[in-house]
Amino acid sequence: MDIKTASALRRLRLVSAPEAVSFLLLLVCSVLKRTTDFNAVPVMGALHGLLFVLYVLFWLDAWNRAKWSFGRAALYFALSVVPFGGFFAERKLKEEAQGAVDAAIAARARQEQKQEGATA
Repeated sequence: MDIKTASALRRLRLVSAPEAVSFLLLLVCSVLKRTTDFNAVPVMGALHGLLFVLYVLFWLDAWNRAKWSFGRAALYFALSVVPFGGFFAERKLKEEAQGAVDAAIAARARQEQKQEGATA
């Protein structure tokens, strides 16, 4: 994997936890709207909608760059619509992004070694 792939995974990871929090807060606000006079659903709905759209855009980019199988891409999408799923996605994406960065660094080091060997 290259740096652009690692960046795509990092962007998706960084938006997954806030998206999950906004989803949970929206659920709480929905309950409060029906049980009290407190109505923050319009604000939380807009915020969650924005974060969800960002998640989907970053998910599509990560799917394209990381060349995920359909099953893996579907898992990450499903985690965005399940309460607490974004937290699990964030943890898995952190591991995957770190692996991508490590692979990119190793590939770069091999390339530099080859160049040094060719000039020696």
